[in-house]
Amino acid sequence: MKIYLRLLSFAKPIEKFAIPYIIFAVLSIIFGLLNFTLLIPIFNLLFSDNSAESLNKVTALPSFTLSYEYFKEIFYYYLYKAAQSSDQKLAALFYVCGVIFLSVLLSNLFRYLSQIILEDLRIHTLLNLRKTVFNNALNLHLGYFSNEKKGDIMAKISGDVQVVQGSITNTLIVFFREPVTIIFYFFALFKLSASLTLFTIFFIPVSGLIIATIVRKLKQATSDAQTSMGIMLSILDEALTGLRVIKAFNAVPYIQEKFQQENINYSSASRTMVKKNEMASPVSELMGVTVVIGILLYGGAMVLEGNNSLKPEEFIAYIAIFSQVLRPAKAMTGSFSQIQHGITAGERVLQLIDTPPAIKNKPNAIELNSFEKEISFENVHFSYDDHKTILNGITFKLERGKTIALVGPSGGGKSTISDLIPRFYDPTSGSIKIDGIDIKDCTMESVRNLMGIVNQESLLFNDTIHNNIAFGKPNMSREEVIQAAKIANAHNFIMETENGYDTVIGDRGVKLSGGQKQRLSIARAVLKNPPILILDEATSALDTESEKLVQDALNNLMKNRTSLVIAHRLSTIQNADEILVIEKGKIVERGTHQELLTVEDGVYSKLTTMQAL
Repeated sequence: MKIYLRLLSFAKPIEKFAIPYIIFAVLSIIFGLLNFTLLIPIFNLLFSDNSAESLNKVTALPSFTLSYEYFKEIFYYYLYKAAQSSDQKLAALFYVCGVIFLSVLLSNLFRYLSQIILEDLRIHTLLNLRKTVFNNALNLHLGYFSNEKKGDIMAKISGDVQVVQGSITNTLIVFFREPVTIIFYFFALFKLSASLTLFTIFFIPVSGLIIATIVRKLKQATSDAQTSMGIMLSILDEALTGLRVIKAFNAVPYIQEKFQQENINYSSASRTMVKKNEMASPVSELMGVTVVIGILLYGGAMVLEGNNSLKPEEFIAYIAIFSQVLRPAKAMTGSFSQIQHGITAGERVLQLIDTPPAIKNKPNAIELNSFEKEISFENVHFSYDDHKTILNGITFKLERGKTIALVGPSGGGKSTISDLIPRFYDPTSGSIKIDGIDIKDCTMESVRNLMGIVNQESLLFNDTIHNNIAFGKPNMSREEVIQAAKIANAHNFIMETENGYDTVIGDRGVKLSGGQKQRLSIARAVLKNPPILILDEATSALDTESEKLVQDALNNLMKNRTSLVIAHRLSTIQNADEILVIEKGKIVERGTHQELLTVEDGVYSKLTTMQAL
């Protein structure tokens, strides 16, 4: 129930939808019930010898009271008046049929309006839920996405959210419309025959108990199906992303088999879920027929005895009304199943929503608006999830306008250092300061606003070249974008594309070469014009010609800026003000290029010799 109430909070303000829905639903129920109660006077008219005598004789308009009896007497007054005409039965029949037509029209009109409001509630809930889930996902730290399957996260944001909003809208059905419908119908049944209705009510708890057992068993099957769908989406995402590698290694059959196996698991879980879900309907149908048979036996005996406690036309109307009680009862059964399905999906969605961001601003965090002096690492230690230590006592200073290069064997912790500066992660211990202020005391947004980052993998979006360069700064003019592209040596190849700066570059920039994508990333950093640059192996994946163009662009970008450069190709960082050699999480050597070359058996000199060879 706690989970359900939390999910219901996404429908706020629910009263905006619930109040008009309740009004229209009640009116629809009243006019719908009226259609069946009018069967009694119709049977009277058709099967009695004297229609006027067979009807309730109401010869004067009753005084107004807001009651069932008042409206009943109003109806019979005009019916009796119609029956006094020359052709009594035909005139009265026309009157009753006219009232039935009007009643059906109004019942369906109000039902339509109530469904429209219910749909508005569904869309409103879906909007709020998706917004909350997506916003929270973007606020999570990068380590979360390293541990979770991306496909499972996508399944929660898309499929699970869709299921949850369906269960929210079923709330008004389960807790209001169908129960009120049943109450109104049973009120009419009690009016017709109290003893027969009491006999009928005995069967309802039995039906409810059986159906509740089925719904309870549905939860595990639903959870299994949704988990399997998340795994299947992960396989699909990996397959589409790594299609080139899959084909190159002739691994298509392996991936197909892997996907098919999970597909079979999902199908099996779905089959189990459907069996349990669909079982509720025939069971409720069987219970309903059983009750109707009981009514026929018990009520039929009352009519055959002829004691006037139940007239034949009333018995026929009773069966017609009771047959309509089964419809909302079945609808409640289906809605309960959907709500249970939604709660199971809601547990997965709330798990994502409730995951706290590991990196967040302090309550009174400082806005860091400028960079004046230096970035300092002071005895910084770091490990992922308290496991293997990645950084062990890193201490150095990067002064304003200087360039520090990080080199060393893979896995030493270079990229981790670059991720700590913009607070993608926080140190396990020690501190990182900008101008003497610990970045933990500053807002993440203000820290990152001082930095431009160019990674080894160019992260571009399926959008135009202009929008990729102006990413995060949508108000930049075309002239400013062009100027940034020229500094990044990108303008010439951009003008050779089909639509220039309005060319859409495809998913992750698939229409461009590696060097072109990297130069767009550099142009994006140029346009941001940050005082601090972080370059993480920005040229390592390029051919010689592209590397030269990109390196020239990087040199243009680094002018008069403070730069932290990670490089495997040592030729690109020979002019750095200081080079830090990182190995196994520690700074094992430091100095300029020339100073490090003189270190006998030094790590840097060995790396330089190996690359020269």
